Amino acid sequence: MLFRVHFFPGFCLMVLGLGLQFLILRLLPRRSWLRWPAVLSALVLISGYLLEFSRTMRLLPVWWSTWLECAALVETFVLAGFCLALLIWRRRPAFQPARRGFLEAAAAGLALAPLAAAGFGIVERGRLQLSEVSIPIPNLPKDLDGLRIVQITDIHLSPFLSESEFARAVDMANETRAHLALVTGDLISRRGDPLDACLGQLARLRAEAGVLGCLGNHEVYTGTENYVTQAGRRIGIEFLRGQARQLRFGGATINFAGVDYQKFQSNYLIGAEELIAPGAVNVLLSHNPDVFPVAARQGFALTMAGHTHGGQVDFELLHQHLNVARYFTPYVRGLYREGNSSVYVSTGIGTIGVPIRLGAPPEVSLVRLCAI
Repeated sequence: MLFRVHFFPGFCLMVLGLGLQFLILRLLPRRSWLRWPAVLSALVLISGYLLEFSRTMRLLPVWWSTWLECAALVETFVLAGFCLALLIWRRRPAFQPARRGFLEAAAAGLALAPLAAAGFGIVERGRLQLSEVSIPIPNLPKDLDGLRIVQITDIHLSPFLSESEFARAVDMANETRAHLALVTGDLISRRGDPLDACLGQLARLRAEAGVLGCLGNHEVYTGTENYVTQAGRRIGIEFLRGQARQLRFGGATINFAGVDYQKFQSNYLIGAEELIAPGAVNVLLSHNPDVFPVAARQGFALTMAGHTHGGQVDFELLHQHLNVARYFTPYVRGLYREGNSSVYVSTGIGTIGVPIRLGAPPEVSLVRLCAI
């Protein structure tokens, strides 16, 4: 299952890109000079996909493998725009100047649209914001009313996110003066990324009651679960792995339970009900939000999650949000409620695949608990 979820989307994009390459070669004149760049781009597509596998990742330094994979993904979308433009260009009428001009402009727009979107997405990726949300909790004790929790998730410190950019996120989190800080997984993207630098910045996180966390899927992919747990303990961050930690504020108790990444469409949260503390407000830390219905049934009043990046590239069409994350979970971004339980999904800080965000800006999240 882990293989299908992690590699199948990349394989589909590679097949799509190669299919578009083949179609473009069929549409181009036989002696066109564009045929050689088309062959070169096909090699980039194949290489970018192969670099998703751990054995081939090691063939190149992480900087090169990350950007080559990025180039393959961007190229697929550029090819889609170019292919549509070429189809329209070939249908230009010879003796209808007005229609011919319109189709030429449309073709040029389609060819340039992916590059323009990529440029805008790179700019939006750097627009880190503080998102604040109030979450109603039934029967919330008075001493927990107004409790502020700051969340950092999906850091992905890598060639796509510099240490100085991440340091700005940590500063933003510290400026909230929250009662508690949470780190909900995905510190880096792949083996070779600067994990120790990420942990060094996380060591600067400050909150009245300390810092808790859980691990994400990229800790699994990079085989760093134990290392992050141990290093976190040394810098004052307790990553909860099938564990619970109770905190008291005044006369009230709030119980934080954390689980490792739950494999997609597996039997979620097996044994997590044992982490419930009777009489306390129970909060679950889970990197992926699709566990929410199970968490609600088990009795967790709130689930804090990330993983989706808010879709990372999100388009709104006819009041519907279109993004890749929606095909994996209905809980993509923000606050969702089911009965007396809530889940909050942060868009996170970093990116995966390409250093682009569209319609899903990066964020540090500040949650306030409130009574209803």
